[in-house]
Amino acid sequence: MHHHRHEHWVVVSGTAQVTNGEQVIPLYENQSTYIPAGTRHRLENPGTIPLELIEIQIGSYLGEDDIVRFDDVYGRRETTAPE
Repeated sequence: MHHHRHEHWVVVSGTAQVTNGEQVIPLYENQSTYIPAGTRHRLENPGTIPLELIEIQIGSYLGEDDIVRFDDVYGRRETTAPE
């Protein structure tokens, strides 16, 4: 989630499984989704073809320290949301 930015994701190739708030949707080449600020979101590649997408960030602040992680299986160290 981000407090200060919205994101628009466009799939260039491959298949994306996107969690956007309460919705889990598949996105295919040339499809997109808009993620409002304050919305929990997650991106997965359910296939074997590499996933390529374009992420457009919109907002008053685009710093990487505006990332709130609720669940991170990759061990990244950005801000973690309180339990």
